[in-house]
Parts: sequence; C-alpha cells; structure tokens
Amino acid sequence: MPILTDDMKLVVGQQGLGFVATVCPDGTPNLSPKGTTAVWDDDHLVFADVCSPTTMANLRENPAVEINVVDPITRTGYRFKGRAEVHVDGPRFDEIVAWYGSDRGLAPERVRGIAFVVVESAAPLISPAYDTGLSRDEIIQRSLRRLERIHGLRISDQPA
Repeated sequence: MPILTDDMKLVVGQQGLGFVATVCPDGTPNLSPKGTTAVWDDDHLVFADVCSPTTMANLRENPAVEINVVDPITRTGYRFKGRAEVHVDGPRFDEIVAWYGSDRGLAPERVRGIAFVVVESAAPLISPAYDTGLSRDEIIQRSLRRLERIHGLRISDQPA
C-alpha cells in the first residue's frame, strides 16, 4: 500500500518548499529549507542539492531524515520521515535531474546531487490555531491579513 496519499502529493506539489531535518555528526540537528522538494512516486520524495553541502554531507553519514511541508496560509501540511540516498551520478541521478529540468526548469548544471528519500512514515501537521475553534476559512483570512501587514500589500488585489 502506498505511503503518500493523493492529498500529501497535492500539498507537496503546491508548496514545493520542504523543511529538511538531518543529523549532524555531533548529534545536533540541521534544518534547511529545500525549494526543490517533490514527490517522485507513491513512496519517495526527492530534493536537489543546489546549495546544500551540510544537508548532503549529513545524509551521507546518517540517512535519517524528516521533511515537513506546510501551507503557511492554511497552516496545515505533512511530516515525512524516512531514509535518504544521496546520488551524484548514475541512472537515478540522471533521471531525476532530467525531470527537474523538464518539470521545474532547473538547469542541470546547478544540481550537485539528489536526495532520494524512502518515506517510511507520514503524518499530518496541523497548527494549534485549530485548537482554538477557528475554522479553516478563519485561519486563512487571519493568515492573509498577517501577510498583508508584513508585506504592505493587499493579497486580494494581486493578479492570479
């Protein structure tokens, strides 16, 4: 049975930004955003090493990884735990780099490596804001108002 549900795939596809946690050699955590986070198939996520030397070095030493993908407007998302394989050449590397080029427009020469993550477990991430009794629509409106304040623009006035 596949681990990644249709909704998980949708959220990862819509967001594209995953926060990747790895373990440093001294046992401390390393958290790094990856704008190339993508679903590969029903049981795997991938991300490209565009500028991720610490993350990739950590994964070579200890393949344990957690990736969180969250929609900042709805404040919901998913937590994916698993093990990563680092690829810097070979058929899998070539296939995934080609996909990034055609699907995301990522220039192949920018990719230093690929993390191919076997997802072992996945769980929803839901903000405690929902514990207050606010509806999804109310949380969305609150999030949009916050972004308008921060960035000095009206979200509703922006082109689609």
